Amino acid sequence: MTLCGSVSAASFGCQSNRIAIGNFHSAASKCGYRDTLDQNNILAFRVSESIGDGLRIPEARAVKIRSRNGARPLQVVCVDYPRPELDNTLNFLEAAYLSSSFRTSPRPSRPLKIVIAGAGLAGLSTAKYLADAGHKPLLLEARDVLGGKVAAWKDDDGDWYETGLHIFFGAYPNMQNLFGELGINDRLQWKEHSMIFAMPNKPGEFSRFDFLEELPAPLNGIWAILKNNEMLTWPEKVKFAIGLLPAMVGGQEYVEAQDGLSVQEWMRKQGIPDRVTNEVFIAMSKALNFINPDELSMQCILIALNRFLQEKHGSKMAFLDGNPPERLCMPIVDHILSLGGEVKLNSRIQTIELNNDGTVKSFILNSGDVIEGDAYVFATPVDILKLLLPESWKEILYFKRLEKLVGVPVINVHIWFDRKLKNTYDHLLFSRSPLLSVYADMSVTCKEYYNPNQSMLELVFAPAEEWISRSDSEIIDATMKELAKLFPDEIAADQGKAKILKYHVVKTPRSVYKTVPGCEPCRPVQRSPIEGFYLAGDYTKQKYLASMEGAVLSGKLCAQAIVQDYEFLFASAQRRLAQASIH
Repeated sequence: MTLCGSVSAASFGCQSNRIAIGNFHSAASKCGYRDTLDQNNILAFRVSESIGDGLRIPEARAVKIRSRNGARPLQVVCVDYPRPELDNTLNFLEAAYLSSSFRTSPRPSRPLKIVIAGAGLAGLSTAKYLADAGHKPLLLEARDVLGGKVAAWKDDDGDWYETGLHIFFGAYPNMQNLFGELGINDRLQWKEHSMIFAMPNKPGEFSRFDFLEELPAPLNGIWAILKNNEMLTWPEKVKFAIGLLPAMVGGQEYVEAQDGLSVQEWMRKQGIPDRVTNEVFIAMSKALNFINPDELSMQCILIALNRFLQEKHGSKMAFLDGNPPERLCMPIVDHILSLGGEVKLNSRIQTIELNNDGTVKSFILNSGDVIEGDAYVFATPVDILKLLLPESWKEILYFKRLEKLVGVPVINVHIWFDRKLKNTYDHLLFSRSPLLSVYADMSVTCKEYYNPNQSMLELVFAPAEEWISRSDSEIIDATMKELAKLFPDEIAADQGKAKILKYHVVKTPRSVYKTVPGCEPCRPVQRSPIEGFYLAGDYTKQKYLASMEGAVLSGKLCAQAIVQDYEFLFASAQRRLAQASIH
């Protein structure tokens, strides 16, 4: 192929360090759209830190929509399903109670100024709940875009491209509560309760796990597994069910104890055939953490299965109705600003300056600005934190353990085609490709990106470790070869069928932490041993691992720790003021 697109692995240049508040429009859409609400779970498809510019070819044509033989017809008009009944689940109520604790906590006699590094979901969540508790967060973002691993950018044609393919599950109670608190419940487009897998041995065909609405959990999940006879045989299903019994009986304690085993090791230990791993859990492992079962900790899989099987709507999926910075992040910023907080873009931290006692004195920015506060939070990816750790902190066990936590490389690919692809669904699809993880036709699944005449596939390229340094053209060539297997009647590797109009390749050299065996003891709690210094991020200790839900929950736990420490932090601030006045 001669097409090429450029990717920048560098950070964005400065544009403005102020958040502009205004009316954001989503592109006019012809989708049929029902009001929906929100909720999330452990699968969060996250990705990049860098963006790429794609080459545009000015030609397009519409294709008449028809059904494939033996396949379900393409739902060209976006059909959203009603929001599932989530509000009465135990996890949702627990999350709602935690949220309410910030609004009902005693108002501080003097609000604390908390300086937060990183405006991803963890930093935004921390700032939001601290503002709810009556404090004054100052949120600093190094780049010129909100969202961190859910960031997105608009190209010269007005099309959005994202850091990753983000899916919201029914088992994301803290994220669901956040949507409700912000009054944006209608921004999630819920899909039918199914999981759809491509069939590598039958190019162009799919296998489905359909969850019956009439059955409670875990019967609806068991039904979905038993009804699918294309991926697993009955003997394999029985062995898999028997292998899962210890996890069902042992509960959370058993799940946490499996952190020392990879998925592959655990499956073999339980006597589950390798074909079960190959048929189902390679796809699931790549979706959860962008790595294969021989590397992923089994704890990660068991946590996801626990949520999916124990909650009736846990595995039900929703797409955000547009780009995450405007549709999800800006409402959080609006809320923070309305309560007296601040958000500044293009504010990259260069140094953490310390007092003589080893506590934080200030954050020094690349611009030379010195930012002081009553408390400090790092809500950046763990790899960035490790780069900025003061030397005197590095031998403290709390920080030393972070060396085990390393971000995994991920690539997100967007391809605009000159026609409407037919062999797809209004849903997330598990590709089961050796190079691709999951994908979706965003021109169908997402209201803002809707296009009745052309398809835009968004694909997660994983595992990406061997590809992260390769050129865009190599990545696109490899992607097209895999797509030719998924769309044999419509896509050819040499573009002899569907033509590429343009593409964007987005690389994240270090995304979510790589959940390999033995990581769990290294995950830090949000309150550090350094007085007045806290951490937030999906790598910190919380029950949802590396996910959007984990990021939001970590922010709430971080804010909770600061609120609990208020008296101490206030006294420390008064003491510093007194010492400054003496000098």
